[in-house]
Amino acid sequence: MREQDSDDLGFGEFLRRVAETTWNRRGLEAALSGVCHPQLILRNAQGLGYGADALRADALELLAAMPDLASRSEDVIWSGNGRVGMLGSQRLLMQGCHDGAGVFGAATGKRIRFRVLTDIYAKDNRISEIWAVRDTGAILRQLGINVQAWARARLRPGDPDSGPFHPGIDEPGPYTGSGNGNQWGMAFAGVLERIMAHDFSEIAEQYDPAARLCYPCGVIAEGAGAAERFWFGLRAAFPSAKFEIQHRAGREDRLMPPRAALRWSLSGRHDGWGAFGKPTGAMVHVMGISHAEFGPNGIRREWTLYDEAAIWMQIHASGLAPIQSRAMAAE
Repeated sequence: MREQDSDDLGFGEFLRRVAETTWNRRGLEAALSGVCHPQLILRNAQGLGYGADALRADALELLAAMPDLASRSEDVIWSGNGRVGMLGSQRLLMQGCHDGAGVFGAATGKRIRFRVLTDIYAKDNRISEIWAVRDTGAILRQLGINVQAWARARLRPGDPDSGPFHPGIDEPGPYTGSGNGNQWGMAFAGVLERIMAHDFSEIAEQYDPAARLCYPCGVIAEGAGAAERFWFGLRAAFPSAKFEIQHRAGREDRLMPPRAALRWSLSGRHDGWGAFGKPTGAMVHVMGISHAEFGPNGIRREWTLYDEAAIWMQIHASGLAPIQSRAMAAE
């Protein structure tokens, strides 16, 4: 990969080229190291890693299972400037054939399609922080694998720092911003804040009746009713959890509808019936990223992801890792 001035070229194009080089050209050594800061922090929903090695390991895990895996960058919604650096929220559509043995078991030959949403901070052509959410639930379901069983097997009892990401294991990074003041980012943030405050009537008012929706586990749905079912199911599972928006950005670009990206979290106990079944009282941290496009009748397209497997890992670990639970409760 040639070094590019990401500010001059457009940060969106810079991140598209990084994804193209990593996933489609398999540039996992010099090319990847060339765009990563040596102290890069990778916050993946399933754990915390550092440096180009963490990104390389994440890519190799998927490529071992799906050797022909390829990505398409659907959009990048970014904010910032060359002086303070830029953060882009990138949406990737990944497709491949499960032809290899690995983290998802023996090869099945099945075609797999899933999305990854990432917030990426970079300055001076160096990526130093990443927040990544992969739709692991979609992969497992397409392979016919029980998500709860897979999540339980993924646990490492006695090693709480190796488990899913939560604030108790986080490390401070160089990015201290919270996004931009664009009206569309603020509008989308307001919608989710009101929904998470249990005002579900907001959905019918703010979503286009024909809205196209993409949700975790590969779910594709339409309309305000489907949005209500998704958000209600999540909130009902964690009714007392704290909802927080960590980052918001909106953009208005030529030939594109107004759009927004949010990175958010839901932290607290699994104390309600909802998307994750019978309440267990487990302490859970949900890392979520959402993208939206707006039209004359409100939100016309939405993509929201959390890693279902990472949540089940935390639920199953509640009886195995009390140290982790206490660390999260202290936040």
